[in-house]
Amino acid sequence: MSLSAARLWGIPLPGVLNGDWRIHLARRAGFSFPRRVNVAGHLLTLLPDETVEHDGVRLTSPPRTWLDLAKLLSVEDLVAAGDHLVCAHGPDFPVPKDPVCSLEELTRAVSRHPGMRGVRTARAALELIRVGSDSAPESLMRMALINAGLPEPVLNLVVRDVFGGAVLWPDAAYVDHKISLQYDGQHHGGAQQHLKDIERQEKSLAHGWLEVRISKHDLEGERPAVVHKVRRALQSRGWRDR
Repeated sequence: MSLSAARLWGIPLPGVLNGDWRIHLARRAGFSFPRRVNVAGHLLTLLPDETVEHDGVRLTSPPRTWLDLAKLLSVEDLVAAGDHLVCAHGPDFPVPKDPVCSLEELTRAVSRHPGMRGVRTARAALELIRVGSDSAPESLMRMALINAGLPEPVLNLVVRDVFGGAVLWPDAAYVDHKISLQYDGQHHGGAQQHLKDIERQEKSLAHGWLEVRISKHDLEGERPAVVHKVRRALQSRGWRDR
């Protein structure tokens, strides 16, 4: 149920789970499991408000879906899933965005099921979920920096010019050091986007900000390159390891 519901809510899943395209259906105790090809049955105990209708389909609510994923995902991947659900951007952003649910709703879902499998992972993830991360790679980038002992960057920052107008929207930022982190996803490979990226970088420099561009390769491996790139940028702006 959780994987099918997660896809319908647009929750990012790690590659190891993306290959499972079976339909996951839940049944209450006393009901038989469905027996069909490519259909997986699950036994769930759901509270009355933990199922909703979404685009004509009955499925678990966003908070309950996230909690069900806790038994399948690592803390980092569960943080990325939670970041997706709570992500919001205000009217000063080029594309304002409302959250799917709130961090408070995720916290309430965990508190209602203290003995559920995966609840320890969920509690650990709750401490790290932040509002403002637009994608799983951005969340994993933040986790890599935190795990390496670097300062946690700020999300949802709007950089303004001297007149108060919004000019930059970093994916993450170190405000005191005026460092912006920009994750370049697959859509950054096009010629038009490349020109926009150059313009953004020049605008960053003009306003005194150092832009650090991160690719998917910078997030790979046990010692991801993003840590070295960001540490070097911080040190160039006066930050020192304690």
